This record gives sequence, C-alpha cells and structure tokens, in this order.
Amino acid sequence: MGMFTKDIKSMEDLLMHGLQDMYYAEQQIIKSLPKMIEKATNRDLVAGLKGHLEETNKQVERLQNVFEKLGKESGGTHCPAIDGIIKEADEIAGEIEDKAVLDAALVAAAQAVEHYEICRYGTLIAWAEELGHDDIVRFLTTNLNEEKAANTKLNTVALRKGVNRKASSAA
Repeated sequence: MGMFTKDIKSMEDLLMHGLQDMYYAEQQIIKSLPKMIEKATNRDLVAGLKGHLEETNKQVERLQNVFEKLGKESGGTHCPAIDGIIKEADEIAGEIEDKAVLDAALVAAAQAVEHYEICRYGTLIAWAEELGHDDIVRFLTTNLNEEKAANTKLNTVALRKGVNRKASSAA
C-alpha cells in the first residue's frame, strides 16, 4: 500500500497505513542505532542512544499492541522517508573524520529521526481520536512522549554537554 494510492480508500485505511509506516520506521531505527552508538565518542551521546534503543524496542511492542487492539496483523510497509533520513545520516557519518564533528552530525541525524517520529505519532493520535480508537491512543501517546523526551535529551547533549562547542573548535 503506497501513500495516497488507490489502496487507501478511507480514514481507517489511512490510519492503518500510518501505523504500518511507523512499525517499519521503528524497525529500521532499531537496526541503525547500534551503528550510531558504535561511531559516537561523546559518552552522554552514547548513553542517550543506548537508552533510546531500549525505548524503541518498547515502542515496537506498543505498536504491536495497537495492531492487536485493532484486530490486525502487525507489520510494516516500506517508508521511504525514514530510509532517506537514515541513508543521509550514514553517508554524512562516513565522510567525517574528526570525532567531535562526527558526534555533532550524529546528534543532528538522530534529531531528524525524532522529528519525523514526533510528526507521525502526532498525526496518528489525531486520526485515532477522530475515528474513536481511544483504546490505542494511550500507546501512541506514550511513544510520542518518549520521542519528544529523546529530542530534548539530544538538545541537551548538543548544547549543554558540549558536543556542538567541541565540534566548532575542531580543525
């Protein structure tokens, strides 16, 4: 089912597509976070990414609960947006030799992912509420709140924990 194709005939179809999109996205994030953790050198960044990997696994479980509540099989649909964000992050990270600058790039890449997730979860919550699926809203809201908190932590790492400052004084 592609976004805005003939497969989407109703708001229910649109909600289901969005849920499948996020299920796929979360799976891709689980695959990419260990690579980011391996490349990161700032200890606060490493700790934050590790913590978010654990959260992301729980978010997938919550999405599985959402599918179950809706009486649907859990599964993802290809999400070119998250693939593009991850691909760009991989390409940029592969080009940066200075570790301080790499850490700043990793923070930016992680925030791009968080912003995408915040946008999508917010939309899914609005659609679920409109369709009367109050039983899934709390799962989606918990995921949204975790994504917002992860973004705030990344801001803290970049600004208060010195990642940006250290990167700005690199070579």
